[in-house]
Amino acid sequence: MSEPRAHGAHAVDLRSEAGEPTASTGQDAATGTSDATRPASRPAPGLDLELAVGFGTDRGLRRELNEDSFIAMQPVFAVADGMGGHEAGEVASSICVRTLGASGIIGTRTPPFTAGDLEELIREADQRIRSEADGHAGTTLTGVVLVEESGAPHWLFFNVGDSRTYRLSNGTFGQISVDHSEVQELVDTGRITEEQARTHPRRHVVTRALGTGDDAEADFWLMPVEEGDRLLLCSDGLSGEITDEGICTILSTVEDPQEASDELIAAALRSGARDNVTVIVVDATAAPDQDADRAADRHADRAAVPRAGLFAADGGS
Repeated sequence: MSEPRAHGAHAVDLRSEAGEPTASTGQDAATGTSDATRPASRPAPGLDLELAVGFGTDRGLRRELNEDSFIAMQPVFAVADGMGGHEAGEVASSICVRTLGASGIIGTRTPPFTAGDLEELIREADQRIRSEADGHAGTTLTGVVLVEESGAPHWLFFNVGDSRTYRLSNGTFGQISVDHSEVQELVDTGRITEEQARTHPRRHVVTRALGTGDDAEADFWLMPVEEGDRLLLCSDGLSGEITDEGICTILSTVEDPQEASDELIAAALRSGARDNVTVIVVDATAAPDQDADRAADRHADRAAVPRAGLFAADGGS
């Protein structure tokens, strides 16, 4: 395989200026590159694709508590990074993942689930956090739902705050989500560089969050699944310690998703782990060809594949 290349977000933005879902433009969201000039993509797998998942979380080396929560339960994968300190941030992130986990789509495969459906679920989480924490706690949220769109599997990405979602596919690596943070706004306006943003004193200040503040609006992107896709969802405890190049190196060289997850967390710990670190790695491959009966059996009983987990930072189930 050729050396993976760093690349910007390349999903279809589902929110137009009017706030309504939009159709695919066939262009790269970061560069404007048309489909005709992109590297050739492998065919998208059918709805009977297989996922392999790895995940983990660590409170890091300087924090007393872990305020991160995560859910990895097909078809929903998400990381929430709580804010607000003891008995606040962990409550917000936990409410967030539990709300996602209570969705009726958990345990289904590629449901016909839309950005509008997901927006309602995220709004419910926001309202529950505000009600239970009285505006004193908040959380970021980044993730993906594996959905059916036009008879094919698609990734429905979502993001609020500065936790991140990355994608490695066909030798191209890049961030799908866009940080909602003060330093990202400074980078976007050319006032600081990406490198300066990594050490800026206000690098942890987010401009959107669930449960607190005036802006809890999520961004959504939709893109077809391609065979061999590898996704990374993480809190800023990883992206704040490891460069995109370092993340890409681990994702492209460590084959097993759980081992990749473990190595990413270990790398953050070696770099000082000043914050909580949470990682989910999701791999997608086309299911092997089987006869119709065995394929039907796979659809009916997939309880053990992929691995599943939910971690609520407040210690509840």
